[in-house]
Order: sequence, then structure tokens, then C-alpha cells
Amino acid sequence: MIVGLKALLFDKDGTLFDFSGTWAGVTEAVIHALAPTPDAAVEMATAGGFDLATRRYAPGSVIVAGTPAQIAATWAPFRPDLSQHQLAREIDRICLEAAEDASLLAPASRDLPGLLNGLAARGLALGVATNDTYQGATQQLTMAGVEGAFSYIAGSDSVSRPKPAPDMILGFADHLGHTAAGHGARSIAMIGDSVHDLEAGRAAGCGLTIGVLTGPATARDLGAYADHIIPSIDALPELLDALAAQ
Repeated sequence: MIVGLKALLFDKDGTLFDFSGTWAGVTEAVIHALAPTPDAAVEMATAGGFDLATRRYAPGSVIVAGTPAQIAATWAPFRPDLSQHQLAREIDRICLEAAEDASLLAPASRDLPGLLNGLAARGLALGVATNDTYQGATQQLTMAGVEGAFSYIAGSDSVSRPKPAPDMILGFADHLGHTAAGHGARSIAMIGDSVHDLEAGRAAGCGLTIGVLTGPATARDLGAYADHIIPSIDALPELLDALAAQ
């Protein structure tokens, strides 16, 4: 094991799960449920960084990296009949209902439970930090059969400031007792598919930031914020072995 590395903190969507494979259908459902007209649906999708025709997300999409409240702020002009708080609640409600279909889950690993068990067997604590809500996160992880692998799960509603702020990561360090022990977040590797994830890792003082390419962002997008970039979390054990051998 890498000297000083004691824990791995994962983003959820785009990292533990392939983003487009898992969320494109849910995104379509949310947009069509909330859009007042077909033309508005196209405009809402574009504003959110999603192409309805190709079902692709743009790098920096608020749907990918944002919280329900941030998505609601983007879509507020299309639904003046709802307050931003009401709109955020509707986005969250529709997402939770649509995401109950387990067939929509597309894990970013060939064997997600096996991968996580193998990482835990190395003596590493595992956590999740997502800009989804806590309820949305636990629902999805439970459906995938991996919620029990994580000692810490934080959503955008678990902290005062979501990513790219460092609050979730610092909360993980506190949970592990690393802050009290003087290690802070230096003993944590932050793993994510977006600039927000890696910015949060840098802001928290993580000892390692690792970008994955199972979300919309490219290696070029992540390069300035990641210590290492891998195709998916399946390559994480090999990376950790290589770093330990240095």
C-alpha cells in the first residue's frame, strides 16, 4: 500500500457508475416531465448541458456536476410557476422515481462489489461524496448491492457546501478520525470524473487526486486537476500497485 494512503473517496455518477449509461434515460424523463412544451424541453436540455438527440452530456454540464438546487436555478426561467426550491424538489422526486428501475444502472466496473471488496482488503477505508442527494445516493448504491462497502456516504444535502467545496472530503477525514490524528485529508485519495470532484480534492488537501474517464469529461479536461488519470475504476488496483512500487 502507498505510504500514508489510508482511504479512497469516490464520486458516484460517472465514477462508480457510467454516467451516460445510467442517467441519460433519467435525464430525459425529468426534462419531459418538467418542460411546458416540446420546444422548451430542447431548450432546457441545452441549458443543462444535455443533447436530447444524441443523449450526450457536455463537459461541465450542470446536470452532471451540479446539485438539484443548481439544476433548478438553471431551469427556473422555464418554470416561473414554481419557486426554485419547489423545482429542486420536483427534480429530486422524479429522479428518485425514475432511478428505481434497476435495469438503468450501469456500473463503471465489470464487478463493482468485487472491486470494492478487493480495495477494502488492502486496508483502505471507502467513502462516497456525490452532488446527488443522500437519499438518491443510498438508493442507487443499495440497488447495486454495494452500499455496505462504504463507511461514509455524503450527498449535497449532507453538507453546507457541495463540491467543488471541500466539505464532504473534510467530513470523511473527520469520520475516520484523521483530522484529530493530524493527518487531515492527506491520507485520502479523491477519485472522480469531473473537474468539480478533483477541485474538491485539491481544496481539501487530498494526498492524491485520480480522474476517471467514465463521465463526459476528457483527459484534457481533467489533466490540470488530476495527479493520475485512468480509463475507469477497474484500473485503480493496478495504479495503486504501481504507486506502491515507486
